[in-house]
Amino acid sequence: MTAQNILFNDGWQFCLCDIGTELSALPGRHWYDVELPHDWLINDTSKLYETGEGWYRRSLPCSAEQLSGRVLLNFDGVYMNSTLFVNGKEAGSWTYGYSAFEHDITDFLHEGENELLLRVSHQSPNTRWYSGAGIFRDVMLKLRPAAYIGTNGVYIHSAPQPEGGWTTEVETDVVGEASDIRMLLEVFDPAGASMGGYGLEAHFDGGHEKFTASFNSTDPELWSVDDPMLYTLKISLYSGSELLDCVNETFGYRTAEFDPDRGFLLNGEPVKLHGVCMHHDLGALGSALNEAALARQLRIMKEMGVNAIRTSHNMPARRLVQLCDEMGLLVDSEAFDMWEKPKTEFDNHRFFTEHAERDVRSWIERDRNHPCIIMWSIGNEIFDTHADERGQEVTSLLRRLVKLHDPQGNGYVTFGSNYMQWENGQKCADILKLAGYNYGERLYNEHHEAHPDWAIYGSETASVVQSRGIYHFPLSQTVLADDDEQCSSIGNSCTGWGAKNTEECIIKDRDAEFCAGQFIWSGFDYIGEPTPYSTKNSYFGQYDTAGFPKDSAYVFRAEWTDYKKAPFVHIFPHWDFNEGQPVDVRVCSNAPRVELFLNGESQGAFDIDHKHGQKLTSDYIIPYHKGELRAVAYDENGNIIAEDTARSFGDAVKLEAVPDKTALHADSSDLIYLEIAAYDENGTFCANASNRVNVTVSGAGRLLGLDNGDSTDYDQYKGTSRRLFSGRLLAVIGATETAGDIRVKVQSPGLPECSVTLTAEKSENESGVSCKEVLKFVPTECGRNDEIPVRKVELLADALEFTPDRREITVRTLIFPANADMAGDIEYRVTNITGIVTNIADCVVNADSTVTVRAKGDGEFYLRALCKNGTDRVHILSVLPFRAAGLGAAFIDAYGFVAGGLYSRASENICSGVNRGVGFAFGGTSWAAYDNVDFGRDGSDIVTVSIWANTLDPVRLWVWDGIPGEGELIGEFTYHKEPNWMVFVPETYRLAKKLRGVHTICMETDCGYQMSGFRFERVRREFSEINSASAEQIYGDKFTKGEDEVTGIGNNVVLDFGEFDFTDEQPSKLVICGRSPLPLNSIHLTAGTERILCEFRTEGESGYVEREFPLDGIAGKQNISFTFLPGSDFDFRSFRFEKQKEI
Repeated sequence: MTAQNILFNDGWQFCLCDIGTELSALPGRHWYDVELPHDWLINDTSKLYETGEGWYRRSLPCSAEQLSGRVLLNFDGVYMNSTLFVNGKEAGSWTYGYSAFEHDITDFLHEGENELLLRVSHQSPNTRWYSGAGIFRDVMLKLRPAAYIGTNGVYIHSAPQPEGGWTTEVETDVVGEASDIRMLLEVFDPAGASMGGYGLEAHFDGGHEKFTASFNSTDPELWSVDDPMLYTLKISLYSGSELLDCVNETFGYRTAEFDPDRGFLLNGEPVKLHGVCMHHDLGALGSALNEAALARQLRIMKEMGVNAIRTSHNMPARRLVQLCDEMGLLVDSEAFDMWEKPKTEFDNHRFFTEHAERDVRSWIERDRNHPCIIMWSIGNEIFDTHADERGQEVTSLLRRLVKLHDPQGNGYVTFGSNYMQWENGQKCADILKLAGYNYGERLYNEHHEAHPDWAIYGSETASVVQSRGIYHFPLSQTVLADDDEQCSSIGNSCTGWGAKNTEECIIKDRDAEFCAGQFIWSGFDYIGEPTPYSTKNSYFGQYDTAGFPKDSAYVFRAEWTDYKKAPFVHIFPHWDFNEGQPVDVRVCSNAPRVELFLNGESQGAFDIDHKHGQKLTSDYIIPYHKGELRAVAYDENGNIIAEDTARSFGDAVKLEAVPDKTALHADSSDLIYLEIAAYDENGTFCANASNRVNVTVSGAGRLLGLDNGDSTDYDQYKGTSRRLFSGRLLAVIGATETAGDIRVKVQSPGLPECSVTLTAEKSENESGVSCKEVLKFVPTECGRNDEIPVRKVELLADALEFTPDRREITVRTLIFPANADMAGDIEYRVTNITGIVTNIADCVVNADSTVTVRAKGDGEFYLRALCKNGTDRVHILSVLPFRAAGLGAAFIDAYGFVAGGLYSRASENICSGVNRGVGFAFGGTSWAAYDNVDFGRDGSDIVTVSIWANTLDPVRLWVWDGIPGEGELIGEFTYHKEPNWMVFVPETYRLAKKLRGVHTICMETDCGYQMSGFRFERVRREFSEINSASAEQIYGDKFTKGEDEVTGIGNNVVLDFGEFDFTDEQPSKLVICGRSPLPLNSIHLTAGTERILCEFRTEGESGYVEREFPLDGIAGKQNISFTFLPGSDFDFRSFRFEKQKEI
């Protein structure tokens, strides 16, 4: 018998159960047909992380001939913790959800029908992002003779020789029963032509045995990112004349080197790694692997200028590595996101110690021959490497295991670390010598000098967040979180730990010549980790989950591609705002010069220095007026080589649907991506349209998913109805097993129907695939399937500036389209520049739907119109800026919560934080100051600060009265709480002095963390300690007023403290603290009309002492004062009223 590999994705059924369901409980359960790969969680966006146990079953017929050899079942990935049962008996288990595995099931089989059952246990939380659940990669049935080539048993290493040419060494693992064997090795060039064969004969003793061979090549074509030349090695295993097994392995001739001073070299030439981190989900398809979807993602990355992929943070699917080989993409293949210490309760830390060795073997042996693999990353942000010396032990262990299975070093061992500023992290890096830095660019130069034998690269950078087509102005103000739960694509949304903007990320990497390059976070948005909100998917990608580009993708493309090969220019944002509103307009291009025109008039040209410049875009501030923006790109000779336009547009009057290709293969797995977009009556793209779209597919195709990239939209991926987001929607059309026409019908309430006809071409169907998934109508989660949502709220005002003579301005509101269902669903707020409700103005909505804005103090503020569009989230955000001058200052209430983002002054390295807070800088000192904080006459010295510090180390906080260097430091504190992702924990501190009246409060630190805000504790003056110097009025013959006390009080001195309110609680005693050289001072307490004599006796004590005086009958609101009678000589420190103590 000759070995066979049979794709085994068809014929499976699925049943979802509770965790702990026994095998005996399965009869009678509801089973339904599924096609593999399969992700059971993607079907319900409200249950993407639900705990459950999935059971898969399939029948396997076996013949006597098949059972004469070995029967293996190979899984490329099952998420997670799976157990295989064959005919009711446990045949094997595998815990890690990302590593490939194989079970030999021969001894559990019999002739005829056999039942396979696979249990998959998904307990949540088990990861920090969306993992999906189920058999999410391919399954192969392997039939093997008595002796065969082991799975992943061929190891190839090619190296150039000093005398010229290349030598290729081949190691082949033979498994099974003893026999005399003959092995034939034949090499085929990239065109498929044979380059000759090489033979080997030997006696195989049985079990496992490795056989080595080598061959030479004179002048092979090298594999590179521009020309990924792939050769094929065919290894045929014979016993006599019988062919036992035949394996085809692709490989490439290339050298890869990481040099501490020159960076990464491919075939001896420096290549800067322009890489992206990529999670494994495929948007609307979930984590279920689909080759066409994966290839589309990689093509999109190549177009952006990407030359490297980091498989964050797990072993990739086999097909991804194969595609990267074919497309010329370098790969940093990563294995683990945690080791022995957990990041979530049910993650792989439970199994790591026991199973790391087999996971590493599976990982390395499967992919070690691929020329695209240049790095084996043993972990991402592993806390073990920071916690203690055990981290160094595990680092050494994993390095040894990688070297065991890749002894020739086809890839370098590395990790991605966010602990490189600390000693233990550096010790681990010193073991590896190839150090990946997560957000550690500030350390590059220092560590390059301190560790000259390290090669350095950015394993994770950027983390700039943006939502496609959403813009929060102005560019000069960082805005991380906003009412619409979107992130600004203009370039001003950044996290506290990442780059300030896309350009900074590019420049820091570009200018560190010794740095091998970077992997930006991330290539695509992915489901999960929706920083800074609690929505559905991330905002980190340069492309959204649907694969539509954000503006940042064009900025990277401008710096990572060659204008001489593919010139382009890009304008952002779109051009539809409030009349007269100042709008930041940006132009990027890979060309050396750009110019912008508004309605034909030049707004200025800009020369872009791509090699050394610190400014990579041409930026303008233009008041919005309807018309056309046009950008032009010039070459070095002034020739126009690219153009882009952005035109004003109206309401959508039609939809257009454009496929990425017009035909697919009728093989049950091929895909067509249909991009649906809205256009106005002039044919201009409506970049803010949110029309409801319903999609129907008939004929020889099927609808597999809808996606618009909107993280706030919980309509089902696996539904037939969804809104446009920023004017676009993606429909994923899948193949069936039938050839013919595919008819797609796209409908939207109030718009004409759009129809597209595609073709499914006859295909040589690969056995082992099935076609079971058919989407049906499901209720919408956001709005209704017959709705007409609001597209735009336009705000119109006759003036935008307030003066002492103009304290109110009326604003008119226009809703587009006029027939929108949710036109009355508008909320108005007056906020500061970052969207936080301000104290310097407010607004009221009038009966005629106009809005009156009322200024209270000087400064800039913004009227916001917010529309939820029939959902529980804000979807439309319109902003009109105002300015007030000459009205005086408005004050901040110290006793209300002061949002961190309300700072009025700050250091340059500050940024917006989550929860409308402030982000302090990592590395260096940063501060945020809050002017005009009003403490009133009572004052406070107790402040509660809400902090999120994503570290186990203590962080520092300094509180200033005034700004650093000019004011007074009134508190030095340490914050030390166990971190919980994006959870702010309050801590209360007592300041060195009590603050009264109006102050500037400044928060300063030299640690990187986020502060959502602070509030001071209001102390009831009626029963608190009151310093005498805080009296509202002091008059009389003789006294000296100090900072806290009044001393040298002589005859007839009165201290008036104003009104006290004893309505709810009455005092039972008065305590006076003072000192005097006299044995007796007579003091009158005046409470309203009541006068009480207090005889203060020192009894020979020279220092400050307290004396108590009983009180009775003081109630209600009373004016409190103290009068010192003739003959006094008294130093008055403080007083307090006390309540009757409960018995």
